[in-house]
Formats: sequence, structure tokens, C-alpha cells
Amino acid sequence: MHNDELNNEGIEREEELEVAFTDGDEEVIHNVTPVSGLYENWFLDYASYVILERAVPAIEDGLKPVQRRILHAMKEMDDGRFNKVANVIGQTMQYHPHGDASIGDAMVNLGQKDLLIETQGNWGDVRTGDSAAAPRYIEARLSKFALDVVFNPQTTLWQLSYDGRKNEPVTLPVKFPLLLAQGVEGIAVGLSTKIMPHNFKELIKGSIDVLKGRKTTLLPDFPNGGMVDVTNYNSGMRGGRIRVRATIEKVDKTMLIIRDVPYGITTTGLMESIVKASENNKIKIKKVVDNTAADVEIQVQLPPGVSPDLTMDALYAFTDCEVSISPNTCVIIDDKPHFLSVDELLRISTFKTVDLLKRELEIRKGELEDKWHYSSLEKIFIENRIYRDIEECETWEAVLEAIDKGLDPFKKLLRREVTQDDIIRLTEIKIKRISKYDSFKADEYIKKLEEEMAEVDDNLANLIRYAIAYFEGLLKKYGQGRDRKTQVKTFDVITAQKVAIANQKLYMNAKDGFIGTGLRKDEFVCDCSDMDDIIVFRKDGKFTVTKVAEKTFVGKDIIMAGVYNKNDEHMVYNMIYVDGKTGVSFAKRFSVKSITRDKEYDLTKGNKNSKVHYLTANPNSESEVVNITLAPQASARIKQFDYDFAELMIKGKGSNGNIVTKYPVKKVVQKSLGESTLGGREIFYDEVIGRLNTEGRGRYLGSFNTDDTILVIYEDGTYEQTTFDLANHYTVEKIKVLQKFDPELVVSAIYYEGENKTYYVKRFKIETSTVGKKFSFIPETKNSRLEAVSTHSLPMATISFKRSLRGEKETEKLLLSEFIDVKGWKAMGNKLSYFKIFDVKVPKQEEVEQEEKPKTKKVTTKREPVTLPSELKELAEEAAKVSGAQLDALETVEELTEDGSAREALKKKKQLDLF
Repeated sequence: MHNDELNNEGIEREEELEVAFTDGDEEVIHNVTPVSGLYENWFLDYASYVILERAVPAIEDGLKPVQRRILHAMKEMDDGRFNKVANVIGQTMQYHPHGDASIGDAMVNLGQKDLLIETQGNWGDVRTGDSAAAPRYIEARLSKFALDVVFNPQTTLWQLSYDGRKNEPVTLPVKFPLLLAQGVEGIAVGLSTKIMPHNFKELIKGSIDVLKGRKTTLLPDFPNGGMVDVTNYNSGMRGGRIRVRATIEKVDKTMLIIRDVPYGITTTGLMESIVKASENNKIKIKKVVDNTAADVEIQVQLPPGVSPDLTMDALYAFTDCEVSISPNTCVIIDDKPHFLSVDELLRISTFKTVDLLKRELEIRKGELEDKWHYSSLEKIFIENRIYRDIEECETWEAVLEAIDKGLDPFKKLLRREVTQDDIIRLTEIKIKRISKYDSFKADEYIKKLEEEMAEVDDNLANLIRYAIAYFEGLLKKYGQGRDRKTQVKTFDVITAQKVAIANQKLYMNAKDGFIGTGLRKDEFVCDCSDMDDIIVFRKDGKFTVTKVAEKTFVGKDIIMAGVYNKNDEHMVYNMIYVDGKTGVSFAKRFSVKSITRDKEYDLTKGNKNSKVHYLTANPNSESEVVNITLAPQASARIKQFDYDFAELMIKGKGSNGNIVTKYPVKKVVQKSLGESTLGGREIFYDEVIGRLNTEGRGRYLGSFNTDDTILVIYEDGTYEQTTFDLANHYTVEKIKVLQKFDPELVVSAIYYEGENKTYYVKRFKIETSTVGKKFSFIPETKNSRLEAVSTHSLPMATISFKRSLRGEKETEKLLLSEFIDVKGWKAMGNKLSYFKIFDVKVPKQEEVEQEEKPKTKKVTTKREPVTLPSELKELAEEAAKVSGAQLDALETVEELTEDGSAREALKKKKQLDLF
């Protein structure tokens, strides 16, 4: 009855029921607790335990309990030598009551982070997923960084271990944002935490910025490298998201190489995802080979005819080459879980470090004061021979009283009161020490203590300055080799539909009105992917767009079908149809941009018996000329004539079109294909993500027609012509020049020849026409490198050099078009200088685009001859002696006088000004 009431009211609480059992002749009474009460209390206890003691780290040290206990056990065992991991696990089990397996896994995880633990042996590999060797075969010890930053028994709060036999730290006094450096992941009851690892140097610099009152922006840095897009990182808070990509290198047309793996993904898992995508016909590959050793190297071999750029996009879209991670910064503060941003977490950690440093300084100050106090007491006791006052004392109390009385005149010189313990300590001084006491050395020691005490006081008074110096010391001591490994980039959004391979074949039954991939006995239309939309036009002038399927009914009398690309503005349809009501034939040109899938649209005027005479799809908006033949019964005098679609404007799909003829039409046939009506495609280059686009993002490259190409000059001294396919990938860091190719373009380059150790200048035109192949225009000798390159018509270089070893550094401007003529692309060029060159700079690429702007016509006015001063005439005489200077590229100097020598002087003066 009581339990029924509990269930009805929905109340769960413990109730004790007395139940009688018969045990032989005796009746035994047992107390029984209902399951509802056990569930309520025990589950809450369990949930709290998992959150606080297992899954979520504490903000004080950034460690989970098992990690803290491992480090504490290793500190107890530390003697500078490596210990077997099995021994460390055994030591840790005194504090962690969860078995050796969990301790071993946690220790391997700590060791792989390469921060707190130095490892020896096979500790596995986070990149490949290889597990560590058994604990009895591998060894570990605390790193110097851990010994410096993590431990200090004087500032540690202690508690009893689970069995009450030993003390263990509640938290470790970590003076570093350890949680953000290592990262953490844990799943508790009802919540989870996922904190990304961050760069060691950036965290220290961030802590310094916090102490200086500056704003910080922390970004993840993963130990296995790769690339990360932190556009939506949201400072690591809930709701944020980051995208992590592997670095994929395009070797040639038949091979891609994956150089690293995303965070949390192994090479084995990555290869399995590639194979699975291939089996599902998402990508086309020939073979995947794992050559990972010291560095990650996964070869993706492609079959002939498959685009490496498109495959690269497909790898990001369909495999683990790109993963999305949702961070969730959750930590324990005052025994409760809190959700913070990583920047707030850094701020809290930084000021906790300041508090720890303050406590250490205060402890040190107390130690120094005790030393000073006792040293001063000892000095007074010995120098004033107070020890003689106890010679005649017969009791211990009398001895203490005699010493205390002897110290009375000197107590005002001390910094605190003299205690009985101080006096007892004086009685323990040996006669030998008194006899050898050196007053000078004692004074020096006390002076040194006073200097150190003054330094500690100064640090306490300027605690922020002291903390900044502490972090700077950490950076200098331990920052070497801890540079950022993950590149922060902005990724383009890859639409799976665009990069899906054409893994299906589309067929249609035009008469019966069916279309799909399963109609293998009917007419073949085109290749498509299983993610494509299909556009279908019918004889009655209606069309629809539908998802590709095995078999779909779209209406009888199909005249055209194909893959539909929603955002393709250059796809234009040319159409001639007859209106069923009036018999008049109309011509129209239209594009299909916005539609509703599976909705039927009418391209005619909507009257019954309307039908299409002619329909073509033109991917580059080509116009065309068609020949129209009228029906024999037509009363028109001319029964055959041409019609040019170029005369029509491109309008929407709902337009009626222009009248072609009022007479009945027998047939329409194409006579010739015209040019693109919309002109070339306006191509832009987004230098942030290294991709081409037509949406206006980035630098404008120009209007591209079918045969146009892009010139790319790389930092390794090679150039390449590529198509303007929007799927192309460009590695921004490796590119010196990227622009539309012009056969008349002159490339000016300065390079260092490694064998002769000499700088050369060369100017050349691109003479090769092969697209997709790299050509080297500098020698391939060892240590040769490209210093600077420009495609400007007036390439100006700034050279920094020394004329002698002890000479001062000089800077000179050099007009390369005057220095050397245009030669072949394989030519060596001219030596730049015989002096020691330190730096070479040329104008940035943005200056190249300035030439494309319209030039204003120069208007000159006729002026009267001017009498020149004698100094200018002398300059003219000197200019006449200068040989071989080519001034054609310089701006034309206005004719101020008929004196030829004066004109040459003016030209020479302008040339000198340029240099």
C-alpha cells in the first residue's frame, strides 16, 4: 500500500520495511530499503564521483585524478633515472583504486604528449594508432619542465589516500596553463569536456599578455600538424566548431600524397575511410599505400583521366582527410563543473600561477628571516661571550634564564622576539664551532641574506613584473623546438554534390517518359553521380528538375535531359516553339537558375497543343545560327531562311520570346555555332584559401575564355600554366606570382646560383605551351634558390650589399629592364653584382594589376626654348660620355630645348634619380 502511494505521487525516497523470516525456531527481522531510494542516492553519488573524480579535470592543475596520482607517484620515485612503467603503475596503485590497466593507459597518454614525462622505449604513435609496448618493457621519468613547474610540497594541499595509509595531493601547484597545453577529453554523467591542445609558446606569451592587460586569442595547435579552420572556434566554448584537414600534396596527375593526419585520426583509420569511399563510388582511386615512417606519407594513386584536384576535394568531402570537432571547455571549479572559454581559462590559470608565485615568495621570505634571525643570534651569542654566563648554572632552567638575560641588551637589534626554541638552539652550538667562529664571514653571510630578503620584498611589491619574468624564463628555457605545428587557414566549403564522381550512367525512354540509372536497355544520356539533379525537357515545352534515381516517370516525349547545375550562369538554352493557339513560332534564349525540385515549368505561352521545334543547351552561352524550313502549304514566298540567336537577349525561363514566323514550320536545323554571348568568365583568386572563384572574392585575374590559362611562378624557381578550372588547388605559401597568362608577358627574376655562389638577373618570356607541367627557369644545382621575381613592365629591385667585409651596408635601386635584355627562359642571365649581397626586394604583385587600368592620354603643350644653366651643360657633357644605357623603357622626357646634349642630360638626370 505504501509503495503504491509512492509510485502514484512520483516520490522517490528511502523507506525501511520490516520483513520477518523464519530461521528454524527463531523469527529473524530484516530491514529492507526500496529500490527507488537506492537508485536516487546511489546514482547521484555515482554521477558526482564520475564528474569530479574521473572525467573532468580540475582548473587548479588541469589534471584528472589518475594523472595527478601518476605524477605524484613518479615524484616519490624520482632519483634522476628512468623507472619501468610497471613499477610506476604499482606505486600509483597505492593512491588510485582502479586497477593497473586504467593507470597504464593514462600514463601512456601523458607520455605521448611529450611535456611532463620523458619516455624510453616503444610508447606507440598517435599518428598511426600503434599501441605502446607492455609496461614491463618501457621506461619513464619526470621531465625537467615537470620538476620545475608542477611540484612544490610547501604549497601543496594534502589529503589522505583512499585507504588512509598515505597522503596524496588534492591538486598539484602547477605554475603553467597545463590544461590548455595538453588538451583533454572526457565523458561524465550528463556532461562531457573536450579541450583542444594549444601551442606551448603561444600559451606563455598569452599569459604574459594577460598580465600586461592585453586581449588574448588562443587557437588550437595539434601535435600531428595538419591544417585547422578556426572561423567558428568560439574560443573553445559550447556551440563552437573547428574543421581540421590533412595536408595533401599533388605530386603529379596520377598521385596525391597525404603528409599528415587530422587530430584524433590515425593513418590506419584514414586509409580505411579512403577505401570505403572508393568502394561506395564516391572517389576513384587506383591504390592507397602507407609509407609512414618518421613522417606521415600516404600515397593515393589515381587511375588515368581522373583529376587530382577534384580527387583532393573529394577526399576532404567523403573521407577522414577532413573532420569536424566541436570543442567544449568544461572544468571543475570549487567542486562544480563550469563551462568557460579558453581565453578565460588562460586568465584564471595565469592568476593562479601569480598566487602560487606569491606563496612561494612569502615562504622564501619566512625562511630567510629565520636564517637571518638565528645567524644574528649566534653572532651576538658568540661575539659577546654570552656562553660564559652559563658556566656556573646548575639547572637547565638557570641556563636558559642566563642566556635570555645576556641577550636582553641586544634584542632591539633583532627583527622578532627571542623564543625559548631559539635559546635551546644556541645551547646546541658546539665548542669547536665557537672556537673557529669567523666574525667577518658571519657578517658577509648576514649581508647576503639581507640582499636576498630585499630582492624577495621587491618581487612581492612588484608581483606582476616578477610573474612576467617567470613566464619569460620558461619560454627561454623550454620553448626551443616547440613552434606551432598546425597551420591556421580558412577552408573553402566543399559541396559533396560538386565533387562526387560520375559513378552512374543516366538513361532515358523518351517515348514513354522514363529516366533513370536502371534503364540500361534504353538511350544513354550522360554520366552522372548519385547526388546529382537531372533536368528534363519535353516536346510540349515543359521541363522539370528531379533527383537522379533508378527509374522516374517525368512525362512522355522527352526531347532533352542532362545534369542540372543550379549556379551555372553560363548555361543558356536556345529554343524555338510554336504557340498552340495562334500557330505563331517564337524564339527565346533563357537560363534556368532558381527552381523547385519536381515542379513542372512551362516554357511556352501555356496554350494547348504548343510544342517545341528546336532546343539546344549551350554551356558557354554560345549563340547559333539555325536554318528554318516552312511547311509546304505555307503561303509565304520565302520558305527557307536563317535565324541568328545572337540577336536575342538572354532572359528568364518565363519569357515568351520573339516572333520568328507566323507560318507553320516544317523543321529547324543548326547551321553554325556562334561565340559566347556572355563573354569570358570573370575569375578571381582568393589568396586566403588558394582557390579560384567567380563570386568576386579576392584578387581579380581577368576575363577568361576557353583557351586562356593561368601563369603560376613558384618559390622553387619553376613556373606552370594551369587551366582556370575552379577545382584547382594552389598552395599559397609556395607561390610568388599568380596571374592570367599573356604570351607577351616578360618575367624578371633574380636568383642565387649555388655552385658559383653568385646572384644573377634574367628576363624572359614564357615560351612553353604545355598546360599542367612545371618548368624550372633557374639552375638545378645544389643550394640554388629564387630570390625575387616580378612581371611588372618596369621591374625595380632594391639591393642591399657591402662593398667590402668591413664596409657599411648600402642600398641601391636597380631597374632590371635597363640591366638586361629579354632572353630565352633557359638563359643563365647576367651577374647582379660582385659585392656581397644581403637582400633583394621587388614590387609586390598588386603593382602588376595597376597596368591593366586605363591610361590617360598625355597632352603636351609647346613651350619656348629655355636657356639652361652651365651646371646642366656640364652634366650633358658627362652624359655624352656614358656608354650603352638603354632609356627606351623610361617615360618620354618633354622637349624643352632644341639642344640635343641638354636633352640627353635631362634623360641622364632622370635615370640617376631612379637609382
